[in-house]
Parts: sequence; structure tokens; C-alpha cells
Amino acid sequence: MALTGRTALIAALGALVVGLLPGWHGVLAVGLPLLAAVLYDLARAAPVRTLRFARDGDTSARLGETAEVRLTVTNPDGRRPLRAELRDAWPPSSWQPGTAFAAARHRLTVPPRERRRLVTTLRPTRRGDHRAVRVTVRSHGPLGLAARQGGHEVPWTVRVLPPFTSRRHLPAKLARLRELDGRTSVLTRGEGTEFDSLRDYVPGDDVRSIDWRATARRSAVAVRTWRPERDRHLLLVLDTGRTSAGRVGDVPRLDAAMDAALLLTALAHRAGDRVDLLAFDREVRASVRGRTGSDVLPATVAALAALEPRLVETDTSALAATALAQAPRQSLLVLFTGLEAAPVEAGLLPVLPRLTERHTVLVAAVGDPRVAELEAGRSTVSAVYEAASAAHHRAERQLTAQRLRGLGVTVVEATPSNLAPALADAYLTLKATGRL
Repeated sequence: MALTGRTALIAALGALVVGLLPGWHGVLAVGLPLLAAVLYDLARAAPVRTLRFARDGDTSARLGETAEVRLTVTNPDGRRPLRAELRDAWPPSSWQPGTAFAAARHRLTVPPRERRRLVTTLRPTRRGDHRAVRVTVRSHGPLGLAARQGGHEVPWTVRVLPPFTSRRHLPAKLARLRELDGRTSVLTRGEGTEFDSLRDYVPGDDVRSIDWRATARRSAVAVRTWRPERDRHLLLVLDTGRTSAGRVGDVPRLDAAMDAALLLTALAHRAGDRVDLLAFDREVRASVRGRTGSDVLPATVAALAALEPRLVETDTSALAATALAQAPRQSLLVLFTGLEAAPVEAGLLPVLPRLTERHTVLVAAVGDPRVAELEAGRSTVSAVYEAASAAHHRAERQLTAQRLRGLGVTVVEATPSNLAPALADAYLTLKATGRL
């Protein structure tokens, strides 16, 4: 049972009457009618425990977008209407900060043996599965003095997917892919390219591409066109250890790596290559294998949705063994990890020869633009020390990258907003030169 503010106001006004009629007579004159009115209100309020609930609506949404979850409330009572305040509780990260109180509460009236539908609009601020907590109903009587209150478990889950903000770069990368694929006038031939078709010679074409036998059989000069080999295999490996938990600006390193992985997956799929995914720290956290066609990108997005970094040191030896098991043939192995000197020297460098012996390895790392800003500071004594520390940090990462390149590894380091397009460019370069 719950009393409303109206009851408190009437009791306060009744205190004036008690002041005029001191003693039990005044208390009874005010208290008994108020108590009778409260009991009558409770009796006329629709019961809460017999209410029936059902949900439908969105089961997934991208981070930053809204999701609508509909809640149907059925009043089975045949005599009393439901006049209620309802709170549809979800985890705090399901709402924009400061909006949870208003967004989770609804007022409704349901006549006897009828139902009404409410819409709760979520705007999650974190990836992963968001589960409904509890529906709390406060059923008021006709006088508005008292209410019955109770809660119901009405399960529903909304999976919040990565935002894939790098999607805007996909048209430009696909245009470059078409150039490599021989579908525009810019035609190149690399070590790993294969013959595509013949076409008429136009001024500016490389004379080395002229097919003299085909020219002899037709009335015009014919040139060969080439395209990069297809059906190559890519294995994207996300290091979900402690280094991936660091934030660069407002973006966790792992989220930036996810965004780059999604762009690379979409691009490689359009290029005719096969893409698998592995997320690992001390054990497999997510895996996508054997998906083809239009299933690749949705499966990858779903696998990344609930992925979170673990505050443990990555077991790089086990990571390498798992990667080799998932990629038994020659593949492009894209490793999303950090370039911090200590973890790379202790963990990654010892296992790299096992990986580069069989695969082409590309390391993608998230850089911090704040380092360049600190390095440029000279205005105060503290700024000079910060600049020296930033320069030392940058030099260490450059030395680490050079050591990796010395082992035949392609290294891509960029800020969170630039990592995805830079990684896509590196992939297209490897494809154009036939190194996949």
C-alpha cells in the first residue's frame, strides 16, 4: 500500500481542526473519515498482482540509436478500472544520462477486461545485452488517496551492437577496390593478380599489357586486364587483454579496433575474400568461422556486441596457437593489439616467427592524438616535462614498430577515427601487390 500526497495534504488540513477541537474528539473527527476514505480507495483500486504483461518490439539496436520496447498491460478484473503509474525499469546504461526518471515512467488507465500498450524508448550508452529489470505498478483508487503497489518480472533483452561509424568510408574503399579489380581505367598488375578479360586498347594503357595473339585475331589492338586474386582468407584477431581496456579520448581501444574490424570485414567480403574473427586474451571470448556471403558482417557484429576487455595479461602463446589452428592455410592475419614496448617484447615478439612463417601478418594499433598535443607544448615548465615524456613515448612506439617490420610484419598505427580507413588502405595495398 502507498499513500499519496493528497492524503498528506488532507491530514495537514485536518490538523487545524484538531487544533480547534483539542483532545480525542478532534482526532477522531478527522482521523476516522480519512481512514474510511483511504480504505474505500484501496478497495476500489484495481489489484496489481493479477495484472498480465507482455512485451514486443526491438531486440537489437546500434549504439547511439534508440530502441522501442512495447509493454502490453491487461486488466483482467471485471469491475474495477486500473488507474496506475508504472515504472519500466532497465539498467542505468539503457538511458541517456539524466533522462531515466521520465523515460521509465508511464501513466495509464485500463478499463475492466481491456488492455493498453505502452512504449518505452531506450537510448543505450553501452554495448552488450540490456535486460529489463522489473515492472512496478502503483494502482490508485478513484479518490487518489491510496494505492496498491506491486512488481512483476517481464523479461526482455535488447542487444546493443557496435555503432560501425567507419561505414562512411566504405564507398571510397570500394571505389579503390573496383580500380584494383579491373572495372575502371586504372589497371595494375601485381605478383598475385590473375587474368580477367580482354578489351580494346585506349591511349595511356601500358603497352606491356597488349595481347599480340588476340590482336592478330581481331581488327583492333587488344589488351589484357587483371584483377587481384579472390577467395583469400583473412583472420581478424582482437586482443581483449588489459591493454585493450585503455581509453583514447572517450573511446576504449577495443571499440576502435572493433570499428576497424567491421570496415575490413565489409570490404574483404565485397572483394571476394573469406573473413573469420577471433577475440582472445587467456581464452576465446568470441569466434566467427565459416560464414559466407551476406552472413559474414551480421555474424561479426553480433559476436562483437557483448565483447568487453578483461583486466588480465594476454597469453600470446595460446593466442598464436589458437590462430594457427583456425587458419591452417596461408592467410592474412590481422592482429589488433597495442604497441607498448613491454607487452610486445615479452609476449608478441617471441611468437611472431611462428605466425609469419605461414601467414602474412598485419598489426593494427590505436594511437593517442593527445601524445602529439603534449609533445608540442612548451609554454610552462610542466608542459616541457610533458613534452619530453610524450616524445619518449612516441620514440618507444616507433622503435617497437620498426622491430615488428623487421620481422616482416605490416604495422598500421592511427588514431581511433583514422584506424579503420588506414587499415582498409593497408589491406588494399597488400591485395594490389599480390601479398595475400
